Amino acid sequence: MEVRVATIASAQGLRGEVMINLTTDSPEERIYPGATLRTHPATRGPLEVETVRVHKGRLAVKFRQISDRTQAEAIRGTDLLVDTADIPEEDDAWYRDELIGLKVFDTQGRALGSVSDLTTGDAQDLLHVQFDGREILVPFVYEIVPQVEVAAGRIVVDPPGGLFDDEGQ
Repeated sequence: MEVRVATIASAQGLRGEVMINLTTDSPEERIYPGATLRTHPATRGPLEVETVRVHKGRLAVKFRQISDRTQAEAIRGTDLLVDTADIPEEDDAWYRDELIGLKVFDTQGRALGSVSDLTTGDAQDLLHVQFDGREILVPFVYEIVPQVEVAAGRIVVDPPGGLFDDEGQ
């Protein structure tokens, strides 16, 4: 399975460098000089990383195939992908694509909704759960999400009071 590790955001400078928005918690293992990344759409790649640097807290990347700002702007919005078979397996680590669509239950077995997205963050990730016609953001930490059962198609949450109650509307 291919997973997105970053999305190309904008051109940086005149020589083809781009800023990227990361969706991986291990950028140094995925985006490094010499790495070749597949793309979505596929017609924009693969792209080989030439240089990587930190610029204002974000990664600025230069690809060998991109030599000027015009080419860099043309690949804006491109997803950078890696194959999960190329990534060492970790305990308690899931991919966004594995989580989307999983049914969400509380610890008493009450169905709450389903996962519609995952936002990665510096401090913690957030599960987007569709609940009662609205979206609830659930901190994806063990204390609140004690069970993830991808094969069973479910996630168990132990939400703090008020998170899934009607008073939050």
